[in-house]
Parts: sequence; C-alpha cells; structure tokens
Amino acid sequence: MSAKSLSEWLSYIESQHPSEIELGLERGLSVLEKLNLGRPKVKVITVAGTNGKGSTCTMLTRYLVDAGYKVGTYTSPHFLRFNERVLIDGVECSDAQLVEAFEVIEEVRGDTPLTYFEFSTLAALWVYDRLGLDYWVLEVGLGGRLDSVNMVDTDLAVITSIALDHMDWLGDSIEGIGREKAGIARAGKPVVSGVVNPPQSIADVAAQTGSPLLQKNVDFSFTCYDSYWDWQGLERSFDGLPIPKLPMENAATVIAALLQLDIEVSRESLVSMFEKATLMGRFQQVATTPTLYIDVAHNPEAAGQLKQQVARLNTQAIAVCGMLKDKDIGSVMSILKDTFSEWHFIDLPGPRGAKAAELAKFVSESHCYDNISDALDAAKQAALAQSATVIVFGSFVTVSEFLSIQ
Repeated sequence: MSAKSLSEWLSYIESQHPSEIELGLERGLSVLEKLNLGRPKVKVITVAGTNGKGSTCTMLTRYLVDAGYKVGTYTSPHFLRFNERVLIDGVECSDAQLVEAFEVIEEVRGDTPLTYFEFSTLAALWVYDRLGLDYWVLEVGLGGRLDSVNMVDTDLAVITSIALDHMDWLGDSIEGIGREKAGIARAGKPVVSGVVNPPQSIADVAAQTGSPLLQKNVDFSFTCYDSYWDWQGLERSFDGLPIPKLPMENAATVIAALLQLDIEVSRESLVSMFEKATLMGRFQQVATTPTLYIDVAHNPEAAGQLKQQVARLNTQAIAVCGMLKDKDIGSVMSILKDTFSEWHFIDLPGPRGAKAAELAKFVSESHCYDNISDALDAAKQAALAQSATVIVFGSFVTVSEFLSIQ
C-alpha cells in the first residue's frame, strides 16, 4: 500500500472519531505515554482564553525567536493549510514532518479512538519533541482543563480573556468558563491573567492549585495614548512603546508573561516585536484599492474590539459578514450595528453556517448573498464610490472563504 499524503491523512483522522469535539484527556494521555515524548529544553507556555489566544501566541513566539530561541507554536484552527497549526520558529512545518507524525501515532494508538484535534495535538508534540526545541507555545483549542493541549504540564499558564462562548461545552456562566480555562494551571507555576474584570474562579483555581497569580490591573497595567503606550508593573516599566498591530490588551499580557521567563526583556526588543508581529485574520489589512481588512471576530467581546479598531480608521466602513448560527449573533450585531454604513451578508456553508437572511434581521438595511465573491464585489464598488474601507469578518470560516478566492 502506498504511503498517504497529508490530505489523505487529514481525511482519515477526520473519520476516526464519531464526534468533532469530545473533551477529555484520557484518550490522548494514553497515546502520549506510548509515544514517550520529552519536553522542550526550557519551558512550555500554554495559552487559554475566549479571545486573543492566537495574537498572544504570535507575540510570544516573535519575541523568543528574535531572542535566538528555537520555538514550536501550536495553534488552531487553520485557514487554508493544516500546516498553519504547527509552526517552527514561526514558519509552517512541512507535509513530510506531519505525515511521519501521523504514521507514528497511528502505529502506537492501537484501538484508542482519537478526535481530529487529539490527532493534531499529538502530531505537533511529536514534531516538536524530535526537533529538540527550546520553547513550546501551545494554544488551547477549547476551554482548558479538558482540552488536549492540557495533556502537557505547563511551566507558564496565560489566560487572555473570559467571555460567554462555546457554552454547550463550557457552561453558561463566566465563573464556570473561568474555572475551565484556569484548569491549565500547575502547582508552583505562574498564571498570568490578562482578563479584564476577571471571575473569582480564576483566583480560586490558582489558590487551589498552588499557582502564583499575576493579574492585569492588579500586578501590571498599561496606559494608551494616541500614538504610543506605557506598561508598568512587576517592578518594571516600559514607556513610549509603539502601538502594536495586534490587540493592545494582549500585548500588555504578553509583557507580563515574558517577565516570568528567565530571559532578558528590554524595551528595544519589545519595540521590535510589536512593530513586526502580525497574525492572519486579526484586523489584517490585505488590500489598498479599496482598503480592505479581514478579521475573525465572532463573539461579543471580539466585536467590541473590532468596533474600536474600525473607529481608529476615521473613515466610513462597509461590512462583509458571515457567521455561524451557534454564535451570539444578536449581541454581535447590537454592538456593531452603527459601525458600518452598509452591510453585505453572506451564507456560510455547512450545517453550522448561518444564512445571510438570518443576519439581516438585526440591522435596518442590508444586502444578502449566497457567496462571498458577489458580496465582496458589491462592497468594493460601494467603498470606491464612498472612499470607504471594507471589513470582512464574522468567523474563521468567513475569512477562510475570502482567502480561498484571492
């Protein structure tokens, strides 16, 4: 039998478990033990949160790589290529590395069923172990306590934000969701919380676990001005930092996290990192005629951040929006309804995709399309006529649809 390609492996692992999501560590841990994997030379950094995980991982990785460390960064989901999930020094790993990892996992797992995410996580860890990296930066996929990434004991836990999302899996209260995300904590290892107005459950879990807790607006804080910002706390201060391309709240949390590592943290290095660090789909400018941004914002907290970012543009903005129907569409639309001069809604594919007509109910005037190409054409024409900016947002799926036609 000929060897499987990466695409064939991905089709295969999608078919190996009846559920797309099944939280729990037992299956993955049993296979992880058989793989007999080691740890990075220095530390594991695990990042959980409702929003901001990807940008936090990106900034941490950029700083560490620039400082000369070898870093594996595992994130999800991907837009166009599975390889986007498994980065080595910020660069996608090869098909061959992933295929080899899947072959080894398949050989040792026996009759243990693994979800797509469990297969993916184990593959990333196997690749990183083989390379003998200095740091692993691991993004939690869903929740924290029962997420596959939590198979690995962390040396530094980072919690970016807490909001109501994935309530079918994590519960319908901020306290409950905070408890799940804080489940990445380990005894004696610091927890850096960037959560604004954090639930008490984070402090409770840290205390129960014996993890030193460092909190935004308690142990560290920042002040933002028109063209720069200052950071202070943990017996350090960094003044006159450039406005980062990624969200300020996460940038502030990243500085606190870096200060927990046994590395030099300098203003000069922070300036370089903030000027360079970008992430696909996070208020990313991708065109100039007309100006066009893409953003994966899909819940109320992210919508609030998007509203602020659009306001800083000081131009009219036109929306191209598609969402999943299991998201809090009403709250997102309520936050953003006055942000855009025009709305162009699209149908998203699959059973979770919301129809454009469902989204249109929440705004007074809009246009509906069954595909992103037509919506984009109409929005671009309107933007050119009005000297406006186009914002494509609403879901990872929406941004993936956009990228697929470029």
